[in-house]
Amino acid sequence: MERRKFIRQSGLLMSATLLPTPNFAMTREPKYKMGLQLFTIRDAMEKDPIATLKKVAALGYQDLETYGYDGDKGTYYGHKAADFKQLLDDLQLSASSGHYGFSDYLEKPAAELERFVDQCIEGAHALNKSYITWPWLAPGQRTLEKFKLLSGKLNVIGEQVNKAGLGFAYHNHDFEFIEHNGEIGYDIILKETDPALVKLQMDLYWVMHSSKLSPAEWIAKQPGRYVMWHIKDMDKVTRDYTELGNGSIDYTEILPDPSASGLDFYYLEQGGNFAKNSMQSITDSAAYFKEHLQKYL
Repeated sequence: MERRKFIRQSGLLMSATLLPTPNFAMTREPKYKMGLQLFTIRDAMEKDPIATLKKVAALGYQDLETYGYDGDKGTYYGHKAADFKQLLDDLQLSASSGHYGFSDYLEKPAAELERFVDQCIEGAHALNKSYITWPWLAPGQRTLEKFKLLSGKLNVIGEQVNKAGLGFAYHNHDFEFIEHNGEIGYDIILKETDPALVKLQMDLYWVMHSSKLSPAEWIAKQPGRYVMWHIKDMDKVTRDYTELGNGSIDYTEILPDPSASGLDFYYLEQGGNFAKNSMQSITDSAAYFKEHLQKYL
């Protein structure tokens, strides 16, 4: 009996040493900062950016993506860029990317675009950003011909931005995946832009909403190029935006491999359709993300 008991206990001990440490993924420090696209809380940022950013930092967000830079005044949210940077430093926040209004310059003379890009570079340097991002195309610019024009402009901007020591990226919505005679704008962008000059910011919600391919399948086409992600959920009925955990996107299943993606930064975002208000939405999404998804990043 004693011999059988010894063998049994020895076997259990050996089995235990072969198992991974329990909850290792939950206890390790996240590799990436938890990011927020400030457009989500644009109403609060307009009313009181200082108080709003204090609440953002208290919720555990660490990195921000800006929008609405005024190049002529050199201001973010009404504050001079240097003053805004000091505010971020005081709150131990960073701003690694920004969305800038390039769509207005798609069909303007090259000199006007170059001047605007220089303003964006100045603003990005002031905040010590890593990326400048093209975020949007106006409805009248969403034709195959305009996507080809866009691709050329993206290469030009990418070269100018890269020479200034910054990265440049393009952010997708749904309209890039709409077929025009069997062709989509996103394929044109991928084919006609230089991956060394133009990186990609994948909006995971819009890919799940409108693309025939999954996020992982897009990444497999050009691994290492998707340096940023936007993460938001999809309402189960309307397919509009919703808070993380309230919708139909199971990020535990579709979240791409960060290494294959080339991921540098990600941002939680919700463009609207708030259950209560924008600040409550970023509170709820942060709580869900930290509990269920941050372990993967």
